[in-house]
Amino acid sequence: METNVVTKQKDKVKVKKPKNYKVVMYNDDYTTMEFVINILVSVFNKKLIEAEKIMLDVHEKGRGVAGIYSYDIAITKVGTAMSMAKEQGFPFKLTVEEA
Repeated sequence: METNVVTKQKDKVKVKKPKNYKVVMYNDDYTTMEFVINILVSVFNKKLIEAEKIMLDVHEKGRGVAGIYSYDIAITKVGTAMSMAKEQGFPFKLTVEEA
């Protein structure tokens, strides 16, 4: 008599850490420096000193990183900031890029 033994292998589930995305702000000739600082403080929760440094990067280099977040948070912050810019009549541009 032959006996067959069946063994079950446990499937290993690999949980990947979510990718990070950076929110990039772009310089334009119309959006004020004060507005950019306000966005950085109110939407991106930056301290004033850090907000001023990022704003200067945007102004001098043409772009600056507002922060690095999970995709959903990055998209939400961009939407909030662009809505605020639209309300104020600024053509402020932000994008989300994989970090």
